[in-house]
Amino acid sequence: QVRMVESGGGLVQAGDSLRISCTASGLPLDDYAMAWFRQAPGKEREGVACLSRSGRNTYYADSVKGRFTISRDKAKNTLYLQMNSLKPEDTAMYYCAPVGQDPNYSGPLGSWTPLFNYWGQGTQVTVSS
Repeated sequence: QVRMVESGGGLVQAGDSLRISCTASGLPLDDYAMAWFRQAPGKEREGVACLSRSGRNTYYADSVKGRFTISRDKAKNTLYLQMNSLKPEDTAMYYCAPVGQDPNYSGPLGSWTPLFNYWGQGTQVTVSS
């Protein structure tokens, strides 16, 4: 059974840094491209950052480019998102998910979309001004 557990969120001030984690059970992370998504109240879930299956390529939404870094620890089967220079508009629930490319889709992460309709409980990131 696949289980994604996101952690590390919290309340921070604008300009601060935070690293969130996603630990997967039943899903070897290096078998998939993986991505972070976020959903703010009243808004649709949006892609934030993506790491290719090989780990050699990364993709970022324009809104976080230069501030966020996605990475993976194979030994721990854990995905990370390092978030620097946080802004109040980064406030959201953050989720991780395996992704694939859909040529008929275009979003913040290009054609990368969730592979499965499964989400963990997420981790809340709140940035105060």
